[in-house]
Amino acid sequence: MPLRLIFMGTPDFAVPTLVELAGAGHEIAAVYTRAPKPAGRGMDLQDTPVAREAKRLGLTVLTPKTLRTEEAQAEFASFEADAAVVVAYGLILPKAILDAVPLGCFNLHASLLPRWRGAAPINRAVMAGDAQSGVTVMKMDEGLDTGGMAMMERVAIGPDMTAGELHDRLAAIGGDLMHRALGALERGSLQIVPQPNEGVTYAEKIDKAETRIDWSRPAQDVRNHIRGLSPFPGAWFEMPGDKGPARVKVLRSTLSDGSGAPGTVLDDNLAIACGNGAIRILELQRAGKQPMKADEFLRGTKLARGTVLT
Repeated sequence: MPLRLIFMGTPDFAVPTLVELAGAGHEIAAVYTRAPKPAGRGMDLQDTPVAREAKRLGLTVLTPKTLRTEEAQAEFASFEADAAVVVAYGLILPKAILDAVPLGCFNLHASLLPRWRGAAPINRAVMAGDAQSGVTVMKMDEGLDTGGMAMMERVAIGPDMTAGELHDRLAAIGGDLMHRALGALERGSLQIVPQPNEGVTYAEKIDKAETRIDWSRPAQDVRNHIRGLSPFPGAWFEMPGDKGPARVKVLRSTLSDGSGAPGTVLDDNLAIACGNGAIRILELQRAGKQPMKADEFLRGTKLARGTVLT
């Protein structure tokens, strides 16, 4: 029979799983998400993507600031759920919450655990040049993504795939994977295995200080850095201008022939020298503007051969 669930998630990545579980007939007793935040030109409070979808589905939405109080824990337990599903929720689940559902709390994590535990597994996998990523259904414990693994699905990371594209692919297959895992949980056949001790890496949150492009790095590293931060927060450089340096995000690039001092524009098609080799910029975005292809950008902006980008 269908399970009675509490769903906990916040961003776009979590929405396909919520939709999948609701469509499969599971009873979603409550949806936990982060509180609305001001956004847009008017800085009006806006619901999270999960909150918007939950309201569309007619589900109960809660936005506690913490789960560590007795009141929050009593409210969580009052839903008498069989299990909880957690997808990029954003709050730590204390032991009292983990123990409040008899079948456990199951997390959909966007990596092939134990590689890339932590906050930014999708970005870090692409930035590191990994050949594959995936999603793992994990039964949560009190550690940081250390719980036993139930199911895993692998995805190849193509040489031109961006973090945004990998995000969308993993979100889609993650919903189906969690659906299958809960089906096995219903039948009493879900197997949980410990994570291996070898291969553990941590995906630290992306810091603004590391988004600037370092042209002194090898071209492949620069390309991976760009892919791993596209479309958000975006890898960037500063371009000289009449009113001072202007920040430009690079959204897509490819390896190119040529060499020179790092950061030097090598031709009229946005080939840029790196510490070893060069890249060619394919898509970019000026501050306050829409993304554009390189040829469109060059029609309105002069970036002469020999210019050194900082």
